[in-house]
Amino acid sequence: MKNFFLMFILTVTTIAIMSCEKTKTQDKPQKITEPDNATNAVANDKSVKDDEPPLLLEDEPPLLLDEPAGDPSAAQGADNSRCFVCHINYVKEDIAVTHARQNMGCATCHGECDEHIADESWAYGGNGTAPDIMYLRDKIKPFCMGCHPKETINTEQHEPLFDITKDKTCTDCHGDHRLVNRKTKWK
Repeated sequence: MKNFFLMFILTVTTIAIMSCEKTKTQDKPQKITEPDNATNAVANDKSVKDDEPPLLLEDEPPLLLDEPAGDPSAAQGADNSRCFVCHINYVKEDIAVTHARQNMGCATCHGECDEHIADESWAYGGNGTAPDIMYLRDKIKPFCMGCHPKETINTEQHEPLFDITKDKTCTDCHGDHRLVNRKTKWK
């Protein structure tokens, strides 16, 4: 019985060592050779869009809110990455992008929301933690006008916003900022 047990341990150890050696040889970086014609390499790569040059390892990673080249005002922007982990739908949403370019992130309007960001209970059927600040429909317009007063936006296109007979708010026209299908009910 002792011999059988020793043989079993020896066999398991041998298999483990052999599989580690196979992994090591497979993990070695492969030598990448430059094609003779770099244009052909891009043309054959289906993941590269026609109007977009390939991202090379030496290149800086693209910024989320890049402006066209030559615009110095695009150098900085708000960092909404903590929010975009779950709310990826706002990466290109008009209000989020426009405000981020002015260095006003999600936290400017919704608070830092540390508990909301850390709470993953909704993924397991829980109720989740609401952001620090959420706006009911009738509170959106007064909040937006705190930064965008009537004097600065009093144009023909904004007339419905100031017509008291119409129930209009800023997000009706500016962006798609409300979640249509909310999957959680806040605690």
